[in-house]
Formats: sequence, structure tokens, C-alpha cells
Amino acid sequence: MSKLTDLPKRILIGRALRSDKLGETLLPKRIALPVFASDPLSSVAYAPGEVLLVLSIAGVSAYHFSPWIAVAVVVLMFTVVASYRQNVRAYPSGGGDYEVATTNLGPKAGLTVASALLVDYVLTVAVSISSGVENLGSAIPFVIEHKTFCAIGAIVLLTLMNLRGVKESGKLFAIPTYLFVAGVFLMILWGAFRGLILGDTMHAPTSDFEIKPEHEGLAGFALVFLLLRAFSSGCAALTGVEAISNGVPAFRKPKSRNAATTLALMGLLAVTMFCGIIGLALATDVKMAENPAVDLIRDGAPVGADFTQDPVIAQVAEAVFGHGSFLFMVLAAATALVLFLAANTAYNGFPLLGSILAQDRYLPRQLHTRGDRLAFSNGIVLLAGAAILLVWIYGADSTHLIQLYIVGVFVSFTLSQTGMVRHWNRLLADERDQARRRHMIRSRAINAFGAFFCGVVLVIVLATKFTHGAWVALLGMVIFYGTMTAIRKHYDRVAAEIAADETPADESVRPSRVHAIVLVSKLHRPTLRALAYAQLIRADQLEALSISVDPDETKALREDWERRAINVPLKILDSPYREVTRPVIEYVKGLRRQSPRDVVSVYIPEYVVGHWYEHLLHNQSALRLKGRLLFTPGVMVTSVPYQLQSSEAAKKRARKRADWSAPGSVRRGPVERGNRKG
Repeated sequence: MSKLTDLPKRILIGRALRSDKLGETLLPKRIALPVFASDPLSSVAYAPGEVLLVLSIAGVSAYHFSPWIAVAVVVLMFTVVASYRQNVRAYPSGGGDYEVATTNLGPKAGLTVASALLVDYVLTVAVSISSGVENLGSAIPFVIEHKTFCAIGAIVLLTLMNLRGVKESGKLFAIPTYLFVAGVFLMILWGAFRGLILGDTMHAPTSDFEIKPEHEGLAGFALVFLLLRAFSSGCAALTGVEAISNGVPAFRKPKSRNAATTLALMGLLAVTMFCGIIGLALATDVKMAENPAVDLIRDGAPVGADFTQDPVIAQVAEAVFGHGSFLFMVLAAATALVLFLAANTAYNGFPLLGSILAQDRYLPRQLHTRGDRLAFSNGIVLLAGAAILLVWIYGADSTHLIQLYIVGVFVSFTLSQTGMVRHWNRLLADERDQARRRHMIRSRAINAFGAFFCGVVLVIVLATKFTHGAWVALLGMVIFYGTMTAIRKHYDRVAAEIAADETPADESVRPSRVHAIVLVSKLHRPTLRALAYAQLIRADQLEALSISVDPDETKALREDWERRAINVPLKILDSPYREVTRPVIEYVKGLRRQSPRDVVSVYIPEYVVGHWYEHLLHNQSALRLKGRLLFTPGVMVTSVPYQLQSSEAAKKRARKRADWSAPGSVRRGPVERGNRKG
């Protein structure tokens, strides 16, 4: 089995790395920016479109509100970035929002934040990949015709890239991310030059279309609600900001300063691109509709179901660069690629957070294990599986998926910033240095404003998106919260049950006697080895036990036993229903009932084979027996292996591979936690 799985594994993810190579995977700022900030940077490809989609409900006349919505998003972005710069300086150990909330607001708040982040990371992958497929489909029709299949394929490919390790994937992601940023800035500058200097009139492909408003002449509360919903959709541009605070340990030293600098740069780039695309969309008369087949009117008639609505960025690029031009194709490809890679923010955040939660016993311990490439492989695979399920359920439709989005982000934003306020209050109570106090008071003010603003946005998001799909995200958070609470209770219960007592307990009292049993099917070398080993242990009572299924075989076994004059008594149990496992279990339980203070030690001879297919032909009855005996109190089970020639050959092959490591080897991946308690 090891040979079967090891070669493909090495081809896909590369050779295993030693634990002391972990420092070589740390990221400089130029690589950390595309790795951790690709999500908020790429969200400008769909966030402007979501704003226009919502406003289209009131008709094209409502588009003139979009600059004010963009201003509100910009203010929120700078607020969140400034707040998180305080987080990364105060908590550089990588726990991010979860660590801040747990330390300052308690375990329940921390678990709420963790649930929100886990859901949002899954949605980040699903939304980014789906949007990337849609953008690529604007240039390649085949992709949009098979977008669910293409989206799942992209997730699988991205998973393999991340399994190779964060530094290698970071290098792969840097080029398309920087190409996308450069392409968007070139589009904004060239569009501004054409419109303001040359006086050109640029037209988007939908500029001649009309929008049939779902609700015409909105005013008063209805208009306010619509604007708030558009604002909440535009807030998609903020997703992924928290990933940098969760990923501080992946930065090179000085970690906190490098993370804070990356945060500021990410915020500046994101808001500039967001505002530029909104401005160009208005200048080129882009039209978007939630139900384009019915609500988009061309030449007096609906465009129909065959019409494919391209994303805003694709329409703007076509208006500025020209359809089919080199720069249009480059930007379309870079946009699609960076949206695929934007999911990498989640691939770095989810496994790291999962590892920390596993260390705190809220998730299975396997998520705390680093894989061959020093990445948290189990968390990466779990994230990919959940994202593929969502993409399949929603048909890779980013418009529907994005309604589930953002809720988790602002839950974590709000609780994290509230926790930071309590953090500064606690430090200010003991701080006497005036310069440090002034710095803390300023930081507290920033976090307090961030908590208030994010709380208001959370209420807006819940109020405007709940019936449009946000309830699914809330349900996911509840499921995660309940599951993690149950896992923690299980681990706590097990820890309490196996804890060693200060006074001698029954487990530490020496048994009165040991009754040893060697299971025998035939008299061959493995059986003789098991008998010899059992005699060496010198139990108080030793016997061989065989189950009679075939009378002729049983007779031959008894005759061979007597002929060899083996000085161990042989007991044979009849099995009229040809069962093997049940008679052994009942016999062992009977011994325990007769002498409760005795320990029964069962020795099971086993073959050791060297090929995976041979495992299917041997040791199945031994596995079943061991599985049943594990649940029998007072019974010790010992496997006595006998190596066949094929296993010796496998051992020699293994020695030839210097870096060989058997699948299933347990690896531990400690996460730097600082001095955080709880």
C-alpha cells in the first residue's frame, strides 16, 4: 500500500520536508501580499457588480447612488484596516480574531468567531472560484457552459498547489495577482485619459440596453432599505482582511510590522481599484440586472435566457480597451486567474485556524498535524471538500453564493474589535507610563470605532440579506458551533476519565493472575512463534484455543499437536454456525466472569505481507477479533507478527528511498501561540 500511494503523492505535492525546514517557508511582504490579500484585492472584480445588481431593482436611475455607496465602503475598509493593524501588533501569534475574542470576551465568544470564520473561509473559496469561472467564461464560452465542472476542477487544482506548501504556492500566485492589479490600474488610468483628456465616448456592451425595474419609483424607507442592501453587497470587498491577522506567523521577522504594512498596502490598493471600476462602470453606461433574461431590455424586448451577463469588470475592460484586444484578453485572463487564486486566502486561513482549534480541543486532533510539505494538509482537504459541496449545490452561481457571504466576516470583525477594546482597557488599568498610555488610548479609540461601525454593518447585512440566503450562513455557524462544543466535551470527558489518580486505583493494582490464550487456526510457523512468545512471558496459565469449523481440519490439528508433543494444552471450541469471532469472545468473557480479578491476555498470530493486494487476502479474521476484544474489559490483545518474504522485499525497497515515509505516519505541527491562556 505504501508503494501504491507514495509515488503519486510525491509527484503531486513533492518530496517531504524536514521539520527544521519550517523557517524556510516564511514569507516576505512581496509574497505575503498576494498570498493573504488576494481575496480583498480580487473582490473588486465582483463587488462593484453586486452593488449595481441591487440598485437595478429600482431601475438605472438608482445608479447615481453608487458613488456614495463606494464612499461608504471605502470608509469601512480604512476603518477595518486601521483596526486590524492594532490586532496584529497586539496578538502576533496567529490566532487572529479567535484568539482576541477568546482571551478578552471568553471561550463562547471565541467559538462564535471561529464558527463564523470557518463558514466564511468555505464561502470565500466557493464565491471566488465561481466568479473566476464566470469571468473566464466571458472570453471562453465552453467554460460558462460547464461552469460547475470547471469550478470543481479549479478547486482540486488549487488544493494540490496548497498541499505543496505555502511558499511555493505564494510564488505561483504572486505573478497573476500583480498582473491583475497592474491591469486594473492601467484600465483606470487609460479610461480616465480617454474620457477626460481625449474626450472619447466609451460604451460598454450593455450601454444601449434598458433595465426594467422590479420596483419603480422607490422612495422613503423602501429606498433606504435598497441602498443599505446595495451597501451590504459592496462590503464583499472587505472579505479576507482578517486572514492577515490569522496568518502573522507565516510572515518573516519582524512579523507584526510586516503584517501591518501588508494590511495597509492591501487596503489602499483595494479601495482605489473598487472606486475606479465603479466610476468607469458609470462612465461607460454598464447595465446589470439580477434577472437579466427578463429585466434587461434590448430593442424593446427582453434579452432572453440565452443571454450571458458578463461581469462589470469585463464590460468596462471591453469599453476601455476594445473587444478582443490584447489588453482586454490579458486582463480577462488575469481577472479569472486571480479570482481562482483569491481562494488561497482561505487556504491559508482555514487550515491554520483549524490547527489552533484542534490544539484547543474544539476540532479533531488530526487538523493539528502538518503534512509532508509542512502545510496543514488535513485542513486543506477538509476546506476543499466543503467548498466543492457548496459549488455543486449552487451550480457555481456567484450571485446566489454571495448572498451567503459577508455575515461571518462581520460577526468576527465586530467581536474581535470589541475584544480589542477590552484588551486595551485591561492594559490601561496597570500602565503608568504616559507615552504608552497615549498610544493605548489612541489604539482603543480606533478599535472602538471599528467595533461600532462593524456592528452597524452586521445589523445591515442581517436585515438586508437574511431572506436572500444569509440564513444559510447562520445555520452553518450554528452547526460548526454545536459540533465544536460537542468535540470539546468529548475530549474533556476522555481526559477526565483517563487521568491518573493521586491514590492507587483499580488500574494500578497488580492483577491476581494472568490467563494467556494463543489463538490457533493451523499449526504453522506463525503459530509456533506465538506459542514461544507467550511461554516467554510466563503467564500464570497458558492455553491454546482453536475454533472447530471443519471437523477434518480440527482432527488433523489435534493429531499434529499430539505428534509434536507441544507442552501447551489445546482447547477446541465447537462452532455449529461456522463462526470464529463470537465463540472466542464468549469464551474470554466467561473467563472474566469466573475470575474478575484475572487479566486475560490473547495472542494473535498474524502474517506480514509486502504488497497492498495481499492485505486483502490475509488477516481479516484477526482484525475483526482485535476490534471486538478492544471493547472487552480486562483483556489485553497482542499481535505476534510473522514476516513473509514479500514483506522483507518491501523493507529493502523502502531502504532505497532515503526520504520514504509510510502513509499514516503521525506528524505534529506545533503552532506558535504566544502566552495566550485558555
